[in-house]
Amino acid sequence: MGIKKELGKKIKRMRIAKGYTQDKLSELVDISQKALSSIEIGENFVTAETLDKLIKALETSPEELFATNDVKDANELIRAINQNIALIGENSAKLEMIYNLTKSLVNYSA
Repeated sequence: MGIKKELGKKIKRMRIAKGYTQDKLSELVDISQKALSSIEIGENFVTAETLDKLIKALETSPEELFATNDVKDANELIRAINQNIALIGENSAKLEMIYNLTKSLVNYSA
């Protein structure tokens, strides 16, 4: 798979994880929803300016966005998730977001 498709998939996964619709993210990044869709499916590549805005809107880093060595081992994933939850601390709003996300994943049949 080419870099355009890989990056597009990663952007889509991060967008969904943040709970953003394409409309919301495209608004934050100041591009059209059609342009974002085209990026997510790998038809078009991002400009440097759009890439910078995506990194800020998705609250990520260039390293994380372009990382292709995602953690795949279940035990490592569980440890990483628990570390992230510990970093959130007692922030009820963020904990509720995690709860809702995990609840929807449990109910999601793929």
